[in-house]
Amino acid sequence: MISALIHVAMPVGPDAVDQLADTLGALVEGVAAGLVGDAVIIAPAHDAAIDAVAEATGATFVVRSGGTPPWSEGARAARREWVLCLEAGDVPAEGWIRTIDRFIGTARPEMVLGRLRRPHAGLPSRLAAQGESVIGVRTPRAGDLVRRDRLIASAVFSTRLHPRRVNVRLNRG
Repeated sequence: MISALIHVAMPVGPDAVDQLADTLGALVEGVAAGLVGDAVIIAPAHDAAIDAVAEATGATFVVRSGGTPPWSEGARAARREWVLCLEAGDVPAEGWIRTIDRFIGTARPEMVLGRLRRPHAGLPSRLAAQGESVIGVRTPRAGDLVRRDRLIASAVFSTRLHPRRVNVRLNRG
């Protein structure tokens, strides 16, 4: 099972709440399949609309403190070994449950980071993705599947990690 960490950027308006609802709605299928065990919503400030969505869905709402990276704060509230980092509005494409379940089931203990495919916005994004596959990454981003204990320890990886590709595409809702 995994925990879903959903980061909501500020300012929160009707669009942000709709995007959060899209992401949570997409995760329902994962809950029914037994893959998603819990969800944590992370925002930089308290918001009544997000609090209402969290209460209605059974998600935990975490207000991150100061300049703390959102994934570390959310990982502290998560209850599963693996966490899926998402931005509000991210919707995993069809087949994501089976693929992520297989990834977790076959991951060796030293495997810490899996990376889902995000739609590239252009040449700079594609070049950055190619560079990361060669030199590794220092910090997690939305679309990463990470072991919870690594995020709790630090939002910056002590050594560059080479992410294993997870053949799931994230779409924007």
